Amino acid sequence: MSAAVYKGRSVVTVEDVPTPRIGAGEILVRVEACGICHTDLKKIEYDLLAPPRIYGHETAGVVAQIGEGVRNFKVGDRVVVFHHIPCMRCFYCLRKVFAQCPVYKKVGVTAGYEPAGGGFAQYVRVMDWIVRGGVEKIPDGVSFDRACFVEPVNTCIKGIETLRLQVGETVLVIGQGPIGLILGILAQRAGARVITSDLYPARLTMANSFGLKLTIDASKADAGQTVRGMTEGRGADAVILAVGGSGLIRPAMDATRPGGRVLLFAQTVRGEATIDPAAVCVDEKALLGSYSASVDLQEESVRFVMNREMDLERLISHRFPLQSGVEALNLAAHPRPDSMKIVIQPGSAWEGRQL
Repeated sequence: MSAAVYKGRSVVTVEDVPTPRIGAGEILVRVEACGICHTDLKKIEYDLLAPPRIYGHETAGVVAQIGEGVRNFKVGDRVVVFHHIPCMRCFYCLRKVFAQCPVYKKVGVTAGYEPAGGGFAQYVRVMDWIVRGGVEKIPDGVSFDRACFVEPVNTCIKGIETLRLQVGETVLVIGQGPIGLILGILAQRAGARVITSDLYPARLTMANSFGLKLTIDASKADAGQTVRGMTEGRGADAVILAVGGSGLIRPAMDATRPGGRVLLFAQTVRGEATIDPAAVCVDEKALLGSYSASVDLQEESVRFVMNREMDLERLISHRFPLQSGVEALNLAAHPRPDSMKIVIQPGSAWEGRQL
């Protein structure tokens, strides 16, 4: 089969690799669509994991084989796959901090090599504990492109729950890429007054078309100053930082009112950042984090996506066949004003290879 293989030193090549073999309790999924997540891009850019790896974890496709003992799925089922599922028994799971569970940290989906998601390939092997708790069927009439939003939507719902928003609160969402836009929609759904900011006017236009009418062009105006002007000088009740740059943490805190909350959503690479400690102590601002998906929100995220509570397909600006996977990853890593969600579609140029 074909796969986009990370070779180290930020290099990815599309090449032939063995089709994964499955064991008892496992399934093999033919990948039809896989969204590109910035977490995978950071692993490639910063060489965070030893090569070779096949990344991609926003995966939707068709069951091609089932292992002995699999009862809930059959060949031909259309499915979306989570790549992490917790044990539900450990110290962290009992406290519902699922992303810190040792089993959760094990990736349970692979297209070969050390498991890394594998969605940038024609087939993925889904391991037994993921089959038991992390595979959801796709209803008829729902596209694979839409279905591959289930995992990222789950992470966004988790982030909004972490903020504990109250009806009528003002929320500033910094960054209006696909994730920032979804976060804004979910915050508005929770009853918040949402203000969005971005350097690209085209993305603010997109946000506006989704009903997020209060926007700040960060290329022309200071978001913190503008938000204070919209909140009687206080600042936002909550700020969501949906951009990866740690240099924006201090401005996000400055845009938050005393006693407010700042959610770091995109700071997934370890490093150092500058903050004002008195903003936390004296001004009582809370600095929060939210990472990855929650098994508790799996059904809600499936409903949100499958029931079309948001026109998620409109967020997809570019679709690439697997053979153009390197081009797709480069565009996602270097976004343009006209680029939003990038999806790789291994099934779009399917050659009919038999297992």
